[in-house]
Amino acid sequence: MALIVQKYGGTSVGSVERIQAVAQRVYNTVKAGNSLVVVVSAMGKTTDGLVKLANEISPNPNRREMDMLLSTGEQVTIALLTMALQELGQPAISMTGTQVGIVTEAEHSRARILHIETSRLTRHINAGKVVVVAGFQGTSSAGEMEITTLGRGGSDTSAVAIAAALRANFCEIYTDVPGILTTDPRLVAEAQLMDAITCDEMLELASLGAKVLHPRAVEIARNYGVPLVVRSSWTDAPGTWVTSAKPQGRSLINLEIARPVDAVEFDTNQAKVALLRVPDKPGVAARLFGEISRQKVDVDLIIQSVHEGNSNDIAFTVTTPILKRAEAVAAAIAPALRSQSNPKSNEAEVMVEHNIAKVSIAGAGMIGRPGVAAKMFTTLAEAGVNIQMISTSEVKVSCVVDAAQCDRAVNALCSAFEIEAGEQGVGGAGGAGGAGGAGEAGEAGEAGEAGKDKLILLTPSLCTPLSSPVRGVALDLNQARLAIRQLPDRPGMAAKLFGLLAQHNISVDMIIQSQRCRVIDGVPRRDIAFTVSQIDGENAKEMLIQVAAELGWGEVVLDSAIAKVSIVGAGMVGQPGVAAKMFEALAQHQINIQMIATSEIKISCVVAQEQGIKALQVIHAAFGLAGSEKFVVPA
Repeated sequence: MALIVQKYGGTSVGSVERIQAVAQRVYNTVKAGNSLVVVVSAMGKTTDGLVKLANEISPNPNRREMDMLLSTGEQVTIALLTMALQELGQPAISMTGTQVGIVTEAEHSRARILHIETSRLTRHINAGKVVVVAGFQGTSSAGEMEITTLGRGGSDTSAVAIAAALRANFCEIYTDVPGILTTDPRLVAEAQLMDAITCDEMLELASLGAKVLHPRAVEIARNYGVPLVVRSSWTDAPGTWVTSAKPQGRSLINLEIARPVDAVEFDTNQAKVALLRVPDKPGVAARLFGEISRQKVDVDLIIQSVHEGNSNDIAFTVTTPILKRAEAVAAAIAPALRSQSNPKSNEAEVMVEHNIAKVSIAGAGMIGRPGVAAKMFTTLAEAGVNIQMISTSEVKVSCVVDAAQCDRAVNALCSAFEIEAGEQGVGGAGGAGGAGGAGEAGEAGEAGEAGKDKLILLTPSLCTPLSSPVRGVALDLNQARLAIRQLPDRPGMAAKLFGLLAQHNISVDMIIQSQRCRVIDGVPRRDIAFTVSQIDGENAKEMLIQVAAELGWGEVVLDSAIAKVSIVGAGMVGQPGVAAKMFEALAQHQINIQMIATSEIKISCVVAQEQGIKALQVIHAAFGLAGSEKFVVPA
């Protein structure tokens, strides 16, 4: 007999008939010999309707009262589903988040779970009852016992947290699609169903707009080793399993606010190649990385900074033994990228830098916490370590620094994030696989053979052999890009910038620091660009403009008409040509790449917003991810 937690979303319980169908499914599961906890969302569009009512009363409703209002939606569902189960003869009891014992931060509308008191739940389960729980809500730990809500996707979070607290055998997420697809079926009808995906891959896809699972739910599953399966509530299809490594005995206290960083990683076996002032037009990245792929050059980080005038900078890192090959490829292609009208110009200059190191922090707990990257940059600044390159993903921030400063950087980061150096050393071939990806948390490692004796990695590898290097393609149309020109190139600048954003609770996604450095009034300066949610764009711009003059920064530029398209796959490591194929697909359709950032299992490109959907479709087709079946999402 298994202990199972099931979660049903709003469309799955959107009518009396759907609630009765869910009750029958639950009843059948119990009759098969299982114990069940069922977590539900509000019916259909109930939450949207409640928000609309609140906005008719007030243009800026109080967050506490919004929690009081919105928490009622799930209470309707739990009562109706419990009645439906009782009509089938199945003993059941409905419970709110408060009654279950879900204790959260005292933060209205976006609370994180601290712990779950399971004694009452366990008592009812042992009595043979199905416990029907209101998702999305809890109670603050403060003496006032305030009702709180968990924010968007909160019912997923509730279900997986309960599964972790009860040490359930697995957690089933029932939704309106048959499982996890290679991309959004609303945009690509031929999206293919996956039978399994790792938590790390799902974290990237979940945070990039694939809304089947909320990132916080995946984070909990990853941290506590909860097996997840995503299934359709309309069929009996097997769905998609989300797999995670065996957990390392995390405490269930401070469940969602425990240590956000699991590992500090580094690699001293790296060198950097940069092409400065390459033309800002479609096909340049495809041409460069196509040749790199043909020469079997294994690339790690790839970044392309925000354009300046009609040109861009593209930089990538490689392991030291293959630097000469990488440099030769860049030098050979540079003349072909120069202006035909002035072939002797200083365009497409190749810059090579030896003696660098990559230092990274990794952890699923970084998602949605704007202060983590800022803390990394502040720690490095206080240690006197200057940052030469920055590349980010959902669960990792990587910085390229001078190799001589690597030990100092690692020691400072281990101290700041309370990581015990040397607790577990893991080697492995990191890198982008000939520009295929670059450095993700919990994956096979990044240092390569030369660095494996020094790599600090506290999270076990979740990487498993996969038939296709790319598992999914995601699109985010809700981002804006901010660029700050002429930031002084010295320790502490990134810390100040992202510390300010963190103070205003603004989460940053991609961060790209330009390779082009110019000296103005005796001060070396670089540009830095980053993406934020569109709703934070204007506020972030105004805040940064106010401090720019005081801190010696240049112009602050906002562009809200962008889209971020990404490919994700744990199998990209060691697979030459993955990035080249992505870039070529975009070039063939005259889609210009404005920014590039990579990690070991993800490559992201910023393109014009109007080309975002087309970019998603052509990349999905390029990697042969389309299936024969067309999925239609129920209205």
